[in-house]
Amino acid sequence: MALSINPLLTLVFILSTTTLIQSHPSILLPHSQPVTISVADYGAIGDGVQYDTVPIQSAIDACSSAGGGRVIFPSGKKYLTKTLFLKSGVVLEVQKNATVLGGTQLEDYPMEQDRWYVILAEDAEDVGMTGGGVIDGQGLRFVTRFDERKNVMVSWNETGACLGDECRPRLVGFVRCRNVKVWDIHLSEPAYWCLHLVQCDNTYIHDMSIYGDFNTPNNDGIDIDDSNNTIITRCNINTGDDAICPKTYDGPLYNLTATDSWIRTKSSGIKLGSASWFEFKGLLFNNITIVDSHRGLGLQIRDGGNVSNITFSNINITTRYYDPSWWGRAEPIYVTTCPRDNTSKTSTISDILFVNITATSENGVFLSGSKSGGLSNLKFSNVDLNYKRWTSYDDGLVDYRPGCQGLVERNSAGMMMEHIKGLEVENVNMRWLGDRARIWNNPLDFNPSTVHDISLLNFHSNSY
Repeated sequence: MALSINPLLTLVFILSTTTLIQSHPSILLPHSQPVTISVADYGAIGDGVQYDTVPIQSAIDACSSAGGGRVIFPSGKKYLTKTLFLKSGVVLEVQKNATVLGGTQLEDYPMEQDRWYVILAEDAEDVGMTGGGVIDGQGLRFVTRFDERKNVMVSWNETGACLGDECRPRLVGFVRCRNVKVWDIHLSEPAYWCLHLVQCDNTYIHDMSIYGDFNTPNNDGIDIDDSNNTIITRCNINTGDDAICPKTYDGPLYNLTATDSWIRTKSSGIKLGSASWFEFKGLLFNNITIVDSHRGLGLQIRDGGNVSNITFSNINITTRYYDPSWWGRAEPIYVTTCPRDNTSKTSTISDILFVNITATSENGVFLSGSKSGGLSNLKFSNVDLNYKRWTSYDDGLVDYRPGCQGLVERNSAGMMMEHIKGLEVENVNMRWLGDRARIWNNPLDFNPSTVHDISLLNFHSNSY
């Protein structure tokens, strides 16, 4: 049977989440901290040339030992540093017009590749960063060849610490932390992932910005791994790779809410996966604008973890084609599950709601389960899909990457579907604008042998 979701219940869920967001800060870091320490008092020069690692780390250690408080980076300075280790009870206050600069040499980072961050908190509680200043990873220093299609990056894989072309330091990491708060801070130019949460609980990220070079691969905005009870709100994320990216490597991911944010990315605005060994459940994405993206809302499930109870609401999307070296084919909505390789377990995706979505796109919606793991109980309600072409890239391809079938030739359509049981489409409008889009004005493309229990109510398709 098709999924039936009461709109009133959805509204109550969103309003309840809004109440949670408003009350969330009161259960996190204290507003009044007992200790305030300036890095200048410990000898930090702040000329952007000499390393200030030792005085900054000394200030952090002293603050934590004194019971916690704020470590101040005074305005008007640039503080060059190797990896800094944030300790329990400490909030870094990078003041307006102050910048923390990450080092660009391999020796600036620990021996262990999984600890390559400019700022890293491990097994800490009540930690955060704020102040209105900038934390800068100097990502452009890691570009070996600038290319409008996709930059070629430095790789430290000759060390043997990691494989492939993604061996670069991340910017900020919270690993196995509790009560994390990041607000009023600007994270800029990561060489690799920007803000990384790993097995964290009770994280509140709000009123902050992320900027990464638009042509740089793997400079994700916020990666949330195996972390629970996370709120992201009022953020501006402008980067080359995935903007908000939940993943499950070693445990499930529950209760993630992202709201009231603006995203620009050359990859996916919101992407679940592709690392997906454990469950995703209870996620809400509400009141978000996504522009210039190669893919708007993406579920890229490849490793055996199941996905359920996800809501996307009040989202405005613009997607377009970019060079095919980037994953994506301009899909406003992309929901796929298939085994990454012949050793991977199968996954299912169920109970997904898309409500009050508006999209302008060069390609259609792609919904694809697999023979061994399907999609079920999907609902589209109050969705406007506007299709037109404005770039010169070829269409006629669907993108299953990573793994699965790769790039496959297939005629574009308003909604492409396979291996689904239970799809409800209500109050959905498709419009094809211009001659180039009208070439593929096929509203629905599916094989009845793999797609079952479809309900269409007040569905419209027109050309203009």
